[in-house]
Order: sequence, then C-alpha cells, then structure tokens
Amino acid sequence: MTAVLRASFLLVATVSIAAWAQAPRNSLAGANAALQAGEADRALAMLSSLPASAESHNLKCRVFFTLNQWDAAASECAQAVRMDGENSNYHLWLGRALGEKADRASFLSAYSLGKNVREEFEESVREDPRNAEALADLAEFYYSAPGVVGGGTSKAYDVASRLDKVDPVRAHELRARLAENDKDYGAAEREFRQALAVSSRPAFQWMTLASFYQRRGRVTEMEPAVESGMKIAQRDGHSSVALFDGASVLTKAKRDLDLAAKLLAAYLASPTKTEEAPAFVAHTRLARLMAQQGDMAGARRERAAALELAHDYRPAQELKY
Repeated sequence: MTAVLRASFLLVATVSIAAWAQAPRNSLAGANAALQAGEADRALAMLSSLPASAESHNLKCRVFFTLNQWDAAASECAQAVRMDGENSNYHLWLGRALGEKADRASFLSAYSLGKNVREEFEESVREDPRNAEALADLAEFYYSAPGVVGGGTSKAYDVASRLDKVDPVRAHELRARLAENDKDYGAAEREFRQALAVSSRPAFQWMTLASFYQRRGRVTEMEPAVESGMKIAQRDGHSSVALFDGASVLTKAKRDLDLAAKLLAAYLASPTKTEEAPAFVAHTRLARLMAQQGDMAGARRERAAALELAHDYRPAQELKY
C-alpha cells in the first residue's frame, strides 16, 4: 500500500469513526428539534432507536411531559438522574414531572411526592446555583407548598434575592407572584411592570402582565396588554411563543376569541416553536376555538393535525369532531 493510499484510507477511516461517534448526539439533536417543533411521535421514534443515555432519557421525559403523561415522564427523568446525578437540568425536569404527579395524587401520596419535588429542585440549584429556571421553580414550590413538605414564603423571598443576580426579569416576576399570593395586588402589578421594563424580550412580559389582569378581572387593561405583546412578537420571530400565551389569556377571559384563534394560527405558522407551547396543543386549542365559532371543518382539520403530531395526546383524542 502506497503512502498516499495509506493516508487516504486513514483519512476516510478517521472521518467514518468521527461520524459514527457523533451519530448518537446528532440524533439526539434531531430528537430535540422534533420536540421543540411539537412532533412528539417523531421525537419518541427517534429516541427509541438510540442507545440509552442520560440525555435520551431526559428528552423522553420532556416529550412525555408535553403529552401530560406524568408517570412516564417521571420514570424517564428518574433514569436520567440515575445515570447523571450531577446535571442540574435533569434534577429540574424530574422535579417538574413529580410535581405534576403530586398535583393529581391522593393526600398521602402528594405528601411523599411533595418532599421529593422539593429535594429535586433544591438539588438542581445545588448543582448549578445560576440555573435561573431551577431557582424560579424552587421559589414557586416554596410559596405554593405547605410547610409540612418544606414550603415557606420566606424561603421564596430568599430565592428572589438570588435571582436578582442571575435573571432580574424572573426575580421581578417572582416578587410579583409573591405579592399576588399575599393579595397585595398593587405591588404585584408594579413588579410585573418592572419585569417588563428590564426585559430584552418584552413580548413575554406583556403577556404575563395581561395574564395578571385576566386573573384580576381587569379585561379593559388585559386586551391592550395582549395587543402590545402581539405586535412585538410579530416583529421578533424569537418571541413567537408569546402569541400562544396571548391566545391562552384571551381564551381564559372568553374575550376576542377570533383574535385568540389568529394568534394560535400565527404561532403555528412561525418557524420558532418550542416545547413550552407544543404545536399539537396549539392545534387542539385552535380546533376548540374553531368549533365555538361554527367552523367545524376547520376544527376537524386542526384536530387531525394535532393527532398527526402526537397520536396519544388525549385532549385531542377526546374532541368529538
């Protein structure tokens, strides 16, 4: 074998080995892309063909989470934590899945699960003290959970001080929710507006403020807030999930359902969907709105689109059109 042929063979072999080594990660990236696009069935199919890893289990957990399959989500996230107990996000997602189970459990089961949720959120923060999502979720647990499982408003305020240095927007939103929880609605509104003032992506904060107005029954202020968020999201493609949020606010308030449907359609047409607002959920909600408006053909079309992405998504299965 000549030196040139040997060098060529070595190059091809090296490239092939590198490609083989990267294939699982590339496939994981593809599965994550499918998850973000709301393609639950495709994401699960891709993940099922891969070797088991902490990352693949975490991604499966998150897919099941979007499908409201909390037992399956918790099981997959627990496996991710067992395989890599030092990953902050794996603990965070296990805490979230266990939290959803706790919300639907009997009293005794909820007590046990509640302690596990706290432990997972606290461990997530220990592994990465700058994980803003973990800090926010831990604070939400503290102010909403009873003291018997480790809740406590003072603990949530301590987390808010830590968030100030990591994510000021989340810190203001946390203080707003704490004030709202204490029925200090003036302070809550001021904090939500502070979050809006310091945000680099204000479309989200407009929708958060609109949601506050909706909860307070202040619909004449809610609707302009939704419109402000909508205008920004239409200009900033990275804020498109705010359109989904705005549609949720209007639907809960039973106001301007035509605009709510348009916001969902705009979100579904955007190239930057996310697992926070799964496309199959948006299709399902749009189907309901179309049915309410008398467009049964459109409702059937949206239901079919949801089930094409996630055939096991029960809310879409249960629609009777």
